[in-house]
Amino acid sequence: MGRRGKIVKIVGNLVAVEFAEAVYQNEVAYILHNEEKLKSEVIRIRGNIAELQVYERTEGLKIGEEVEFTGELLSADLGPGLLGQIFDGLQNPLSLLAEKYGFFLKRGAYLKALPEENFWEFIPLAKKGEKVKAGDRLGYVFEKIFKHYIMVPFSFPGIFEVEEIVPEGKYNFKQPIAYLKKEDKVYEVFMKQSWPVKIPIRAYRERLSPQKTLVTKIRLIDSLFPIALGGTYCIPGPFGSGKTVLQQLISKHAEIDIVVIAACGERAGEVVEVLRTFPELTDPRTGKLLIDRTIIICNTSAMPVAARESSVYTAVTLAEYYRQMGLNVLLLADSTSRWAQAMREISGRLEEIPGEEAFPAYLESRIAAFYERAGVVRLNDGSIGSVTIGGTVSPAGGNFEEPVTQATLKVVGAFLGLSRERAEARKYPAIDPLISWSKYKSFIEEERVSFIHSVLRRANDIYQMMKVVGEEGITLEDYIEYLKGEFFDYVYLQQYAFDPVDEATTQERQKYIFDFIYEKIIQEEFLLENKENALKFFQKLRQLFKTWNSEIWQSAGFKDLDREIREFLNERRKVKSNV
Repeated sequence: MGRRGKIVKIVGNLVAVEFAEAVYQNEVAYILHNEEKLKSEVIRIRGNIAELQVYERTEGLKIGEEVEFTGELLSADLGPGLLGQIFDGLQNPLSLLAEKYGFFLKRGAYLKALPEENFWEFIPLAKKGEKVKAGDRLGYVFEKIFKHYIMVPFSFPGIFEVEEIVPEGKYNFKQPIAYLKKEDKVYEVFMKQSWPVKIPIRAYRERLSPQKTLVTKIRLIDSLFPIALGGTYCIPGPFGSGKTVLQQLISKHAEIDIVVIAACGERAGEVVEVLRTFPELTDPRTGKLLIDRTIIICNTSAMPVAARESSVYTAVTLAEYYRQMGLNVLLLADSTSRWAQAMREISGRLEEIPGEEAFPAYLESRIAAFYERAGVVRLNDGSIGSVTIGGTVSPAGGNFEEPVTQATLKVVGAFLGLSRERAEARKYPAIDPLISWSKYKSFIEEERVSFIHSVLRRANDIYQMMKVVGEEGITLEDYIEYLKGEFFDYVYLQQYAFDPVDEATTQERQKYIFDFIYEKIIQEEFLLENKENALKFFQKLRQLFKTWNSEIWQSAGFKDLDREIREFLNERRKVKSNV
């Protein structure tokens, strides 16, 4: 019958259980309520009382009902078939749940993440007698567009010898594909394995420092505030400033192999939009469907609060699993603020001493531990894999001084702050270049990037001055500096998300446009007789560059337009040289 206990107290989704036999921290338990088995996790033990957070609604539970302890940690199933799936925070496949129970989630209903009956064409790589260890590749199957490597389970400690490996053929998860021997004991290996979601996977040779730029094809990010492959970044911003849309476009266009999206506590309407649009999107990289290299962990704000906390851990575990295959994985967590709010709610029910704004005192360490699971690693066979983590933060009222934003700022490598002013001015992306920063290097020359930062800051200072003294209160030179900053913002930093060309800009095209603007416009001095002429000059440039950034870039007309812009600029230089 296993180890059991009885409920003695219920507070929301927190249940206190009295037990007689040993109980372990973080082990999974099931509350036996009528015909239902409600999944929960031991989060604190005091004496003979274990406190459980329940991953379901707790209506109807009663004092005295039995609880069964499993002795297992909350784990994710890892194996072929994960790509293209939509799971909840406990890795239940939502499409299968809908088929079986309808469109309203049934409490206590749990399905296997990976169907055990499906057959996969297994191709062996390891040889009999070969020495292997955790994470080494035994063979592979084809999953969507990738080779999905079947590895020595990450939980196997030490060195093993391949006693036997099956020949090439079709196998399912119930059939062993290899037998490993250690100290006269033989272990079976299957194509599926499990791993506790709150423990990082460390089956690699060494951890490397992130160096290579992750090209997102968002000009403002790649050029001024780059993200490193295997690095971390956050996108804080007030509600409605475009965080989710920006994350979705990054997932679509970033030069990455696998995308894992964790919608933890997002509004149901936004998540429904993702579920409707993603399966239909064409992957610009492969020409196939984008969902074929995407995993979505869906946990809306209407779902139980405890499951929200598990969703980010499930997502990062799946990301680490594909990293072990030598792939580059991007994890998008939207939003970590609601994950933190779930921690606050659970902490309040545990009656822990609250920290700032009632968040638990361990908020910073939890956020740091999550982002630290990003990184670049050299695997046992010498190949390189990476996990890049990007999280959105939704501070109330756009206040970046609140605890979640500040705790996140301490551990991420790039800060892409969205502002309501830019969002309301319809500037996309609404990343404010005056408050954002990055510790990573761009593919644009560092000296040029620094100069552009100074131009944008100076333009903003002049604009603030103009709001006080008016346009007539500043010099012509200052006005031209202001127009240069506004021009760069308009034609380079802003992108049209619904234009098939302008929504994504390749590294080569970014560098060409950036260097052209820097050398021919920002650094150049033009003969502009007065402010009216200066304004007309930059308005004409805006019109030319607006066309330059759109469809004409991919047409034969690009060279003609490029020549037209150069001739227009040279006219001003000729006038200047004749003076």
